[in-house]
Amino acid sequence: MSKDTALMIVDVQVAMFSYEDQALYNGEKVLDNIVFLLEKARKSDIPVIFIQHTSEEDDEYNRAKPTWHIHPRIAPLKSETVVEKTTWDSFYKTRLEEVLQEKGIKRLIIVGMQTEFCLDTTCRAAYSKGYHENVLVRDANSTFDGPVLTADKIVEHHNTLLGGRFVKSMYTDEIEFS
Repeated sequence: MSKDTALMIVDVQVAMFSYEDQALYNGEKVLDNIVFLLEKARKSDIPVIFIQHTSEEDDEYNRAKPTWHIHPRIAPLKSETVVEKTTWDSFYKTRLEEVLQEKGIKRLIIVGMQTEFCLDTTCRAAYSKGYHENVLVRDANSTFDGPVLTADKIVEHHNTLLGGRFVKSMYTDEIEFS
């Protein structure tokens, strides 16, 4: 990967790990993979962009709630960019595209949550905005069981569906930042 690449971490917030009635699929392993990629990116001086879902509702994603914060294992450094969003699309009515242009970013390594919502929408939006060399990290995204499919099937389906069309699909150990 070259210096026009950024690691984009989507919605890895305390809330994702806080639901009492449901567990994030493979949550700790996915978080470990994100931590690994974050450390690699930082060592290689690759920009890191955090996407943080924010809600005006009185829910887990409201700024006033402790669950709104980015997970402490991947807390952003002061030099790293945090972009707040209010919809599934990380580009919609945010400063993300402006940030990418300012930093000269042409390729995104995308990780985070939830696979079928924010990651799917963001991967498609990035592609439609001309970012055609993005990577969705297969084992660094997750979700919860849905009403029709289990979380593992949702992740597998989206990794396969998005891969080769809107993103390249790779595993954590295949990602190189040098």
